[in-house]
Amino acid sequence: MKHCNIIGISDSREQWFEPKVLEVIEQGKVFSGGKRHHEIMHTFLPKDAVWIDITVPLTGVFAQYEAYDDIVIFASGDPLFFGFAGTVQRLLPECEIEVFPYFNSLQMLAHRMCLPYQDMHIVSLTGRPWDRFDEALINGESLIGCLTDKNKTPEVIWQRMVEYGYNNYEMTVGECLGNKDEERITTPTKDNDWNIKQPNCLILRKTKTRVRHFGIPENKFALLDGRAKMITKAPIRLITLSALNLGNARTLWDIGFCTGSVSIEAKMQFPHLRVESFEIRPECEEIIHKNMRQFGTPGINVHIGDFLTTDLTDIPVPEAIFIGGHGGKLIEIVDKVIGYIDSFKEVSEGQSDNDKDNETLIVINSVSKNSRDLMYEAAKKHNLRLISDNRIVLDEHNPINIITFAR
Repeated sequence: MKHCNIIGISDSREQWFEPKVLEVIEQGKVFSGGKRHHEIMHTFLPKDAVWIDITVPLTGVFAQYEAYDDIVIFASGDPLFFGFAGTVQRLLPECEIEVFPYFNSLQMLAHRMCLPYQDMHIVSLTGRPWDRFDEALINGESLIGCLTDKNKTPEVIWQRMVEYGYNNYEMTVGECLGNKDEERITTPTKDNDWNIKQPNCLILRKTKTRVRHFGIPENKFALLDGRAKMITKAPIRLITLSALNLGNARTLWDIGFCTGSVSIEAKMQFPHLRVESFEIRPECEEIIHKNMRQFGTPGINVHIGDFLTTDLTDIPVPEAIFIGGHGGKLIEIVDKVIGYIDSFKEVSEGQSDNDKDNETLIVINSVSKNSRDLMYEAAKKHNLRLISDNRIVLDEHNPINIITFAR
């Protein structure tokens, strides 16, 4: 059986290891790690050592691993903390692994700050999208530890925070932690010192609480041509989100978003959601981005153009769909939606019609009898299951039917 010893190290050029780790290194023949790890560890290696650089793509690295039964791998900090040990487990599931951890970089930064970190919310942006970071901001986490990379640098991260109104945090950056010649701890947002070396990580401490609406007042939104009637009113919006069951969804499609009020409210109340928003009117693109910045909801994916001709190939299948506008083409929109859903959903043999685990909910707010009739016609065509049809009257506004179907 293949065996890997994975040893965590710091960025120091003066490493100290316990006797067991030194024994593993002394008895090793094949070693692997990044180029920086080789620079740090080369004096510890036996003279006849074989070294395998960890570079992308990793398929080439693991192809080289196949030739050896025992490999010693060096990784930064704790190899099980967003580290290479997880990659080895995934790509070599039969491999026997022993891990010798060091402090991870966020632990080291917290130590330098003398900061109790048991409640720190951890986010990795190392080769990863913004999703988890945006979720932490919207949730208003008090302490956020963030792993960075060459693209999502502290400066880029701060710019994103400021763009969406999250200037209620203080950022502390740790550079080259463990390297006594290059280590530096800074608070760059105070002195605008963005000349930051890699590798680095950062900790955000909340300095004040940002207002987070539950039911955003419609008069707070930027509107399309100032038309207040084009926006879903706050009470209707909240009932709509309830009908969509977003707490149990991963992806929401908002078709015909106009000002983006439903998308933004959904993202604010359910920050874990991936929100895909579609609108045919190009002038709405600026409006939704303005509203996203106003209410601090980064991460909504905006698609401008006719939904019926939009390429959905790389867009995740939704558990929830809100059709806010259809331009008289409601049946055609439902046709496309159901076709896309059905191309991904395979009903397993023996599954009953009452199995709701794999359902997608489709909600429409109907003001007119015509749109209600069209929705029922589309539902009958595709054998959708009616969940609810609630008629709501709000102040002096026209009655609205909030209709929910399931597929």
